[in-house]
Amino acid sequence: MTKNILTTSAGAPIADDNNSISAGPRGSLTFENFRVFEKLAHFNRERIPERVVHARGSGAYGIFTLEKDLSDLTIADFLQDQGKQTDVFVRFSTVGGGQDSSDYARDPRGFAVKFYTSQGNFDLVGNNTPVFFLNDPSKFPDFVHSQKKNPRTNLPDAAAVFEYWANHPQSLHQATILMSDRGIPYSYRHMHGFGSHTLSFWNSDGQRVWVKWHLKTNQGIKTLTNEQAAGLDPAGAQRDLVEAIDRGNYPSWSVELQIMTEEQAREYHINPFDLTKIWPYEDYPLIKVGTLELNRNVDNYFAETEQSAFAPSNLVPGIGASPDKMLQARLFAYQDAHRYRVGANFNQIPVNQPKCPVHNYQRDGAFAGVCPITSGVNFYPNDRGDQGAPVPDQQFAEPPMPLLDAAWVKAYSQDAEDYYQQAGDLFRVMSEDQKNQLAGNIAGGLVQATDSAQQRMLAQYRKADPDYAARVEQAMQQLRK
Repeated sequence: MTKNILTTSAGAPIADDNNSISAGPRGSLTFENFRVFEKLAHFNRERIPERVVHARGSGAYGIFTLEKDLSDLTIADFLQDQGKQTDVFVRFSTVGGGQDSSDYARDPRGFAVKFYTSQGNFDLVGNNTPVFFLNDPSKFPDFVHSQKKNPRTNLPDAAAVFEYWANHPQSLHQATILMSDRGIPYSYRHMHGFGSHTLSFWNSDGQRVWVKWHLKTNQGIKTLTNEQAAGLDPAGAQRDLVEAIDRGNYPSWSVELQIMTEEQAREYHINPFDLTKIWPYEDYPLIKVGTLELNRNVDNYFAETEQSAFAPSNLVPGIGASPDKMLQARLFAYQDAHRYRVGANFNQIPVNQPKCPVHNYQRDGAFAGVCPITSGVNFYPNDRGDQGAPVPDQQFAEPPMPLLDAAWVKAYSQDAEDYYQQAGDLFRVMSEDQKNQLAGNIAGGLVQATDSAQQRMLAQYRKADPDYAARVEQAMQQLRK
């Protein structure tokens, strides 16, 4: 049989489709990644008009109240002065299904928060899990394809799910969470949220620290088994959120941070920018900084929840990105997806519109004019700064991002990373019932996969913990009887 060479859409052969090009093994991506950009840009345009992922969502407005002044760590205005309040819009979502899918799928949940700060919108775009399936964005379109419906039958395909995971041990930690008892939240109110990515803070002295955001539900964790979820209203999570807020039972979350210095990051035994890894609490304890409460439902679902557009690139002075490869790609991909899905001026739609003055030289396109542009000139630099034409301000300059010494620009494989220890640690803290639920949930899908995929998955579970593999294998044998 003739071997087909993987190519770009223009027909050029591709040498490596697993690893993005970066400045050193832990460094930022570079613009030599045109193959990755092509994959992501095409992927963002695969569906119209709904989101490719996170299509089914629920949203509400609320308030973030700062309870700890963070001026020593960041110049971010909304994180100064204890007691300061910032308006927010939050969108929860499932990930894999379309708009008409069930709220109770076994699936991660999106948890995105838009902070309307006095210096622009800050979007914390995360999930209800602290990690993700991947640590390199080159594989994201392939991952989502494998989790969606079979391209021939248009039916769910558990074999494809496990075939993908069998080829990507980096997915083991997140897959363990997904297949555990926390894989189906009872409601959006009863789950944690995580920024997941490593972000940064920088202060007035130009000092940077690395940060992870955690939002811990004050309603308590509540989850469902497969059997419990099967009998529920597919719109139950949407209904629960709307009705709880309408009756004044406002859900809230404790907003907490983990902080790591640049020096600690250089010496830490875990890559702090690997999205498949957590920072253990015993090394970096949580610090409570505030409370987020939701207290108002949307008036028009489409205009607000459906047209809401969150992007990790919506950063404000004092908050920056990190060398997290997945985050680096999302800085491009999310804005690109919104321009395609909603239009070039998506930030002028009221739900996305900043609550501070906007001054720039962007012009025209769909929806232009919702935010009035006051400048009479449409280019920069110009000679009209004293007449109100917007100009940059160096006081908001972010300190330079550190790179590894002698970092070479090339595609770096992360296959040698340990993807088993943290998955095993999670398994070992589970109760007997949780371990059995995990094994049973896995077995129901894995038994449908090819023998090769089954053996490779069992090998991954065995590396995490021998008992993990033994329980899955036993559960599969029960299903075969």
